[in-house]
Amino acid sequence: MDETTPPAEWWFSRHPRSVGRARARLREQALAWGLGAEATDTAVLLLSELMGNAVRHARVPPDRRIAARAALASGTLRVEVCDAGDDPPVPRQASATDESGRGLALVELLADAWNVQPRPYGIGKTVWFELRVTKPFVNSSDQWPDLDVGFAPWTVTWDS
Repeated sequence: MDETTPPAEWWFSRHPRSVGRARARLREQALAWGLGAEATDTAVLLLSELMGNAVRHARVPPDRRIAARAALASGTLRVEVCDAGDDPPVPRQASATDESGRGLALVELLADAWNVQPRPYGIGKTVWFELRVTKPFVNSSDQWPDLDVGFAPWTVTWDS
């Protein structure tokens, strides 16, 4: 998977409902790109955490919007969340009884890379993560692949 796809970008209001909307947009885009279910689910989970942080913690006027971007290049999915807050997110150790505070720990655990950087042309920051992804095998012909040549990863899915 060496090709580069055009990036996707969405803008959301700073409202809790935007988290679910961002998840839906990324899931649709991952499906359009042909990503596997595991990579899609992981990316959607991590985007949800970053969007939730932007909605909850960015100390900015309510009319400021949040941008979410996704790009796929050379087997790497990069997802970014940009908000107008200047304070970088800080990972913390949540206790067993805390109802929040685990988002960045999930990002650290599941992403292949992540970071925070100031926005180059304005106020705020961009929090991003990257996942190495593979597209599932899709047999475009009526014939099965030659199974005698060795293992070839592929995915079979059923609609329920």
